[in-house]
Amino acid sequence: MSGFKLPSEKNMMLFSGRAYPELAQEIARLMDTELVPTRQVTYANSEIYVQYEESVRGSDAFVIQSHAAPVNESLMEQLIMVDALKRASAKRITVIAPFYPYARQDKKHLGREPISARLVADLFTAAGADRIMSIDLHAAQIQGFFDGPVDHLWGLPVLAEYVAQKYDTDEMTVVSPDAGRVRLADMWTDRLGSRLAIIHKRRDPNVANTVAVHEVVGDVEGRVCLLVDDMIDTAGTICQAADALKQRGAKKVIAAATHPVLSGPAAQRLNDSAFEEVIVCNTLPICTEVPVDKLTVLSIAPMLAQAIHEVFEDGSVTKLFR
Repeated sequence: MSGFKLPSEKNMMLFSGRAYPELAQEIARLMDTELVPTRQVTYANSEIYVQYEESVRGSDAFVIQSHAAPVNESLMEQLIMVDALKRASAKRITVIAPFYPYARQDKKHLGREPISARLVADLFTAAGADRIMSIDLHAAQIQGFFDGPVDHLWGLPVLAEYVAQKYDTDEMTVVSPDAGRVRLADMWTDRLGSRLAIIHKRRDPNVANTVAVHEVVGDVEGRVCLLVDDMIDTAGTICQAADALKQRGAKKVIAAATHPVLSGPAAQRLNDSAFEEVIVCNTLPICTEVPVDKLTVLSIAPMLAQAIHEVFEDGSVTKLFR
């Protein structure tokens, strides 16, 4: 009995939320494709509605959303987009969240606290996501919160290439702004072949109600100091660290961080800081009330485009970082 052969050619489709469509459009251009036309509406009572204007049946769907403020709205929109794809018979759904929402709530510090990063992973699972792709997770353990594959990308290669081209790494010291970022700083020293220093924060026993005394562990005098972190939020910690390095005789102080959250007073603090330059990636839109004159924004789109290509072709994402 003769039959017929179904077409086996895979179909990749890119979708974008409304939080930062410019990043998704740049990824689409690099991949020589277009974003799927989507009707997205926020009703008067703040409920979100999504409808795709093309068939998505059997597609390999990639849903891109940057979780900038208001985070809850962008997260809910991405969940609804995933649910709509699942119900429209998409074959595989990959959530692309360059900045993973609620990543700092990855464990319990006190009693009666949530682990919200795990809850977000459960929500993506419930919505129908098969895979998650993110950049510089605040805690690596978040990868274990999702039952499917998690592609954990790093902003370090993009940032380090720029730093190595612009600055003399022989006179550079990579600095961790606190004990929690030492592993990240160590990765930077391996990449640049530079020295390592650490900012140790402790309370001043002689002065009541002081935030901290910043002790610098390592040689920074006369050096170009590179403060590294996964994100800059209100910029308080990193600006205080820059002041401490200057007081210890640092020649220049620059900063490199993947995620420019830049909440509240961050823009003004960075403008008033001791930094020569602050280097970030475009994982989030820059939405500060005042421009940050010292800010350099590098595009993460080429890396995401390559990673999407590897996932679609069932290749290796890991090889991007070798």
